[in-house]
Amino acid sequence: MIVGAGFAGYQAARDLSRTLRGAVEIVLINPNDYFLYLPLLPEVAAGVLEPRRVSVSLTGTLPHVRLVLGEVHGVDLDARRISWRDPDGRSAEMAYDRLVLSVGSVNKLLPIPGVAEHAHGFRGMPEALYLRDHVTRQIEMSGTSEDPRERAARRTFVVVGAGYTGTEVAAYGVLFTDLLARKNTTLRDAPPPRWLLVDIAPRVLPELDRRLSRTADRVLRQRGVEIRTGTTVKEATSEGVRLDDGEFIDTRSLIWCVGVRPDPLVDQLGLPTERGRLRVDQYLAVPGHPEVLACGDAAAVPDLTRPGQFTPMTAQHAHRQGKVAAHNVLASLGRGAPKPYKHHDLGFTVGLGGAQAAANPLHIPLSGPIANAVSRGYHLMAMPGNRVRVATDWLLDTVLPRQAVQLGMVPPWAVPLDTASPEVAQTVRAGRG
Repeated sequence: MIVGAGFAGYQAARDLSRTLRGAVEIVLINPNDYFLYLPLLPEVAAGVLEPRRVSVSLTGTLPHVRLVLGEVHGVDLDARRISWRDPDGRSAEMAYDRLVLSVGSVNKLLPIPGVAEHAHGFRGMPEALYLRDHVTRQIEMSGTSEDPRERAARRTFVVVGAGYTGTEVAAYGVLFTDLLARKNTTLRDAPPPRWLLVDIAPRVLPELDRRLSRTADRVLRQRGVEIRTGTTVKEATSEGVRLDDGEFIDTRSLIWCVGVRPDPLVDQLGLPTERGRLRVDQYLAVPGHPEVLACGDAAAVPDLTRPGQFTPMTAQHAHRQGKVAAHNVLASLGRGAPKPYKHHDLGFTVGLGGAQAAANPLHIPLSGPIANAVSRGYHLMAMPGNRVRVATDWLLDTVLPRQAVQLGMVPPWAVPLDTASPEVAQTVRAGRG
């Protein structure tokens, strides 16, 4: 049984499906029927890619896996049973012989007044679709408002968190709003939309190589993005945000990209954790429960390339941990010997919209169109499906005007910032009754 179809869970299911081919029952429990290719989600929010391009069908690509739609809310480790709630709210449970926990992560919240009520997160497809509608709506409403202050506020967008996600959201977002403003006849003589990227860290992309950081910083500033490092949000209201230096920024758009935390299901297992992540050994096994493996964002996996540290919460590590988890499940069934997880960082790519990107494949620093080609080539190779459709959308975006309309599919109440509410993550018995 595999819980979660993120990078780790999907890869584990895929490798097991290809190897076992129906010899054992493989059950994958996930709230949705697709694997979401998260790195390209900013392009969905900016209208470059259509939503289905980054949504890979689970049933279509995992032929020997039984998909169960549901949100897991209980794990009894002693009885080896797992329980979940399906989309209709009905509860069910099932026994397992081997369990792979790859439940992923949720938005990371900070105790800042007003953030949970007024900020928009960016962790999944609903948030991306809502943000695209919201940004489009704000530009359109700015063009119809007769109040100069409201017009300016609706054209102001604040992104909190200058990590991988926040940087890409700001980079693609400013190009998107510039396009919308140019098409709006009432805004052609108005100042361009204003974007701010705020982070307490001293630089953009603080977790990555400084050369990538400098490239991203330069591109964003050239596009007019205001970068506020060493700064954080002190308060959020319906009228704007107050920074810790006392400045109040009128805005209707606070986009929260400060990072992620492991799914709260991990905390409720009653097992040792490391900063909220479930501790596992180098073989991804949970101490005391050799039949349970954990990988991806939910697991604190020892980094054998950096003794004493744990692997970071990235798609690159999650993908490869899923492969090791599958290998070690097979080893537990008598097919081969278990192997430890060990992976050297191969570099990162950061898409910056248009022909711009920053990349360091094999730690060779690249920028501009070359980095963009490397970045897109990497994503096409890494995606488990929809490659031709993604490449076609990219091509069409370069030769045809982008369609910018509201779809109205996701209401605000459907995308709360706190995606890990108690109603979603119920108490886990963990063998204690």
